[in-house]
Amino acid sequence: MVEVSTSILSMQQGDEAETILKLEKSKTDYFHIDVMDGKFVEKNTFNKMREYSEYIKRISNLPLDVHLMVEDVETAISVFETIQPNIITFHLEACKDENEVIQTIKRIKESNIKVGIAIKPNTKIEEVYKYIPYVHMVLVMTVEPGKGGQTMITDMLEKISKLKTYIEENEYDIDIEADGGINLATAERVKKAGANILVSGTAILQAVDYKTIIYELKK
Repeated sequence: MVEVSTSILSMQQGDEAETILKLEKSKTDYFHIDVMDGKFVEKNTFNKMREYSEYIKRISNLPLDVHLMVEDVETAISVFETIQPNIITFHLEACKDENEVIQTIKRIKESNIKVGIAIKPNTKIEEVYKYIPYVHMVLVMTVEPGKGGQTMITDMLEKISKLKTYIEENEYDIDIEADGGINLATAERVKKAGANILVSGTAILQAVDYKTIIYELKK
């Protein structure tokens, strides 16, 4: 069953409560929290996403799917673990070596939070294979991280497909999340490639009816 994680990056200021409750009623599976530091990516959403996360936890029971696009992963984990998200995903490219990746995975697990590992479009999918036994999810960026509303890079479909094949051949039980440019025109190809969690923000938040688009993305 495909799940939808709605990115709140482009949520309209002043409409937060209404938007969050509408998304919950429309059966989104997660709220996707795009945490950026202005260094790893150009945009800085760190404080805004912390505030949104705390607010969501007060008014909704839906799980938080936290995506760290930051250089200082350790500090970001310390901040966002207090909000008790369902999962924290960090970027492979933010770690200087294999040991740092392993230590980051352990750090998140020690807080009883699921772990995801993300890769940018230019990173080869094979680079995450050695970490798959230790994580709950691999997030494949289908656009360059840092901006909402981008067009999906279709070459990433092959990367998702390759990952799916590797997971099945080795009988691992982990999720594949795809993030970037996912809408009704691209979702079918992403699902067919093997992703079972779709991150969508602009396409959902700009839709007239959240419930219909979320249903269409899932089916």
